[in-house]
Amino acid sequence: MIWLTWRQLRTQATLTLAVLAILAVVLAATGPQLADLHTTAGRDLIQQLTGTDTTLYFASGVAVLALPALLGMFWGAPLVARELETGTHRLAWNQGVTRACWLLTRLALTGLVAMAAAGLLSLAVSWWAAPIDQAVATGASDNGDNFVPRIDPAAFPIRGIAPLGYAAFAFVLGVALGVIIRRTLPAMAATLATYTAVQLLMPMWVREHLAPTTTVTVPFTPDRLANYALDSVSHVEFGKSDVWVTSEQTLDGTGHPAHGMPPGYADCASIKECVSTLTGAGYQQRITYQPADNFWSLQWTETGVYLALAIGLGALCVWWARKRLG
Repeated sequence: MIWLTWRQLRTQATLTLAVLAILAVVLAATGPQLADLHTTAGRDLIQQLTGTDTTLYFASGVAVLALPALLGMFWGAPLVARELETGTHRLAWNQGVTRACWLLTRLALTGLVAMAAAGLLSLAVSWWAAPIDQAVATGASDNGDNFVPRIDPAAFPIRGIAPLGYAAFAFVLGVALGVIIRRTLPAMAATLATYTAVQLLMPMWVREHLAPTTTVTVPFTPDRLANYALDSVSHVEFGKSDVWVTSEQTLDGTGHPAHGMPPGYADCASIKECVSTLTGAGYQQRITYQPADNFWSLQWTETGVYLALAIGLGALCVWWARKRLG
């Protein structure tokens, strides 16, 4: 059964790993030069990146983000749905191997290969981008919005071990939807839509609760006031450049949430005068954030969440195949 599963998987696995190998070679060829540049430039590395470096930075990140979704669509969704569409499941499940054993073997072997592919790609990209992440963490100037700390939601899913969990979840999700829908193309579309929705909901509602946050109260400064809005969530400069700000709240002079500006604020003629008005009235900003030290805690916990979801979906696949499929 294992050999049969591998024979059916080897073509698509070989093609996938070949593409990843090409990207890994490019990263390996350019990575040492980037590391040397960081050694000499330090926090000014960002300003010395070439157009090729920047393109590779974003292209490799997109590859890490896209790979789990593609594995779920093209490896997971057709795994059982194609058998059900063509009717070959009746033959496959009557060859001395129970449908549960057949399904578990294919889930385990193909899922492990999918996780390995995502993990190797993430490892290569994390290694290559490490100098850029270090420059951002030390407060590189003029980052703009292009380069963010690795704990930021824009970079977090393309670093560390989290892509292993994403790949496992996306693959088993595709299998589960294929088992339930029984048609390959609709299952592929449903896999992409569901996986994308989960990936959007995770940083919005779940991830910030997977590790303890830190809350500080800071006074207003001209830099903070430049893009100020009540109860806004943004990248706020408060002495830390390598954090993920999860929420902000403006406090009035009594320490309670502010519902308006203090008297005289509307008559300010300059930012300096506005800052003086706010600080004179006792206004402050309460900022809640995930510190950089929580990166690996969040990585391990989120990976565990996705693996648990994958195991749950795998159990659903087996139950559905045994009880609901003829």
